[in-house]
Amino acid sequence: MLVALSIRDIVIIDRLDITFEAGLSALTGETGAGKSILLDSLSLALGGRGDAALVRRGAERGQVTAVFDVGPHHPARRILEEHGIEADADIILRRQQAADGRTRAFVNDQPAGVQLLKTLGTSLVEIHGQHDDRALVDPAIHRTLLDSFGGLEADAAATARAWSTWRKAETALKEARAALEKSTSERDYLTHALEELDLLAPEAGEEAHLAERRQIMMQAEKLADELTEADQAVSGNASPVAAMSAALRRLERRADALPDLLDPVIAALTAAIEAMEESRSAIERAQTQAAFDPRELETTEERLFALRAAARKHQVSVDELAGLRERMRGALDDMEIGEERLAGLEAEAQLAEETYAKAASKLSDRRVKAAKALDKAVMAELAPLKLERASFQTRVESDTGSGGPDGRDRVEFWVQTNPGTHPGPLLKVASGGELSRFLLALKVALADKGSAPTLVFDEIDTAVGGAVSDAIGVRLQRLSDRVQVLTVTHAPQVAARATRQLLIRKEPGRTKSDVLTRVVALDAPSRQEEIARMLAGATVTEEARAAAGRLLAGVD
Repeated sequence: MLVALSIRDIVIIDRLDITFEAGLSALTGETGAGKSILLDSLSLALGGRGDAALVRRGAERGQVTAVFDVGPHHPARRILEEHGIEADADIILRRQQAADGRTRAFVNDQPAGVQLLKTLGTSLVEIHGQHDDRALVDPAIHRTLLDSFGGLEADAAATARAWSTWRKAETALKEARAALEKSTSERDYLTHALEELDLLAPEAGEEAHLAERRQIMMQAEKLADELTEADQAVSGNASPVAAMSAALRRLERRADALPDLLDPVIAALTAAIEAMEESRSAIERAQTQAAFDPRELETTEERLFALRAAARKHQVSVDELAGLRERMRGALDDMEIGEERLAGLEAEAQLAEETYAKAASKLSDRRVKAAKALDKAVMAELAPLKLERASFQTRVESDTGSGGPDGRDRVEFWVQTNPGTHPGPLLKVASGGELSRFLLALKVALADKGSAPTLVFDEIDTAVGGAVSDAIGVRLQRLSDRVQVLTVTHAPQVAARATRQLLIRKEPGRTKSDVLTRVVALDAPSRQEEIARMLAGATVTEEARAAAGRLLAGVD
């Protein structure tokens, strides 16, 4: 609830601090005393439109601070948490209005956007007046109010979840279809390309091997002659190996006689002969590798050129052809899996749609029943408010061909002011005085369901008689058992029903032309005097005081 309102330099208010309590508080005072300024100030703190004209003359800026105490699970605390603002203690909304038109907003002393202030304000306070075009007359919230009245929040939440599940399933199905259509158009290409690559069967590193083998074969004829010459030099008739071996044997026979002299020679000759043997073996291996069938060169070149042509075609390197082949095979496999997955997604989407349809249908049926109960509850409040010939109707129009997260229903409050008139939307049909009473009846029927913790009623008793004013007071008092109610009123019958009465009056300022607004919490004698003034007007008589006493005594 609203626990405090501090106003600085707004219009004719220089400095004003008001505390509020639970129950019904009546704000009274003569016309022009500043009641509307209080509501304008509160509206500014709640994120309402700023205006440089609100700043008190001579001041650079005005400021309004509203302090709220709400429960730990109130939606406003969740909003604060979502914006990273401390939400454990009181909620403090502060708005500065500069004389140049600029405004600044703060939430719990942290700078904030005006939209956040407005969002919080909407969850904390409802302001109702004769010409109010927000709050209960807004068709956008009628469905929410009906759900709150009927206790259908769980059904509405289930419908919203079913809608979300269906939308996600439809999105997944749409994406899968698009992907499959795209891949299907590539199927023929992939199939043909994969057949070519399967036939080619490329292997990693194959290009380098083939190129090297081709180079060897192309140089083979020249290499053969040179290798033959080398072989003749090492192991042919001109080879020194035989002579070296004979010399080695002779030296070995004499080695025992002169070991120090001959052993080094024998070792060197042995190493030379072994080196010659190793050379001969290397030459033989080279000759074997260089030997080839001319058809092998043709086959090697054909294979190498085929691999390079395929690489150019697919714009990859030859070594990447093997990986490309596997990716193409995987893509074709995915197409088959995609078709199976598409069938599964179609089944999921169908099931999700059916689930949503059932949830929406169930919610619609329950809304129709709740609408009848709400109509009955509102109608019971109309007669005491002198609207006995009027009727109230909660219209629930369902469209099975469409829907959304809130279901398939459009809910709107309609009224008929007299039996012979045409019914229509609440705001369009009811006059100012009728509208305020319809709203009060509706608010009483809804009680604290879907309500902000603080309700403000701005002169909803205007242009009605004493009996109707008393009926309004009774209903405001009943509402205040559940939520905090503030009412700006000129009706003594309404003021007498309040648990607390605040007098708004003007006082002289520092100069003769300076007038200031003050707010005083009235004690019992002062309250009787104020209600007497409301009854009698400018001159308060003893009869008026006695009548005021009877009013106050009658509501104790």
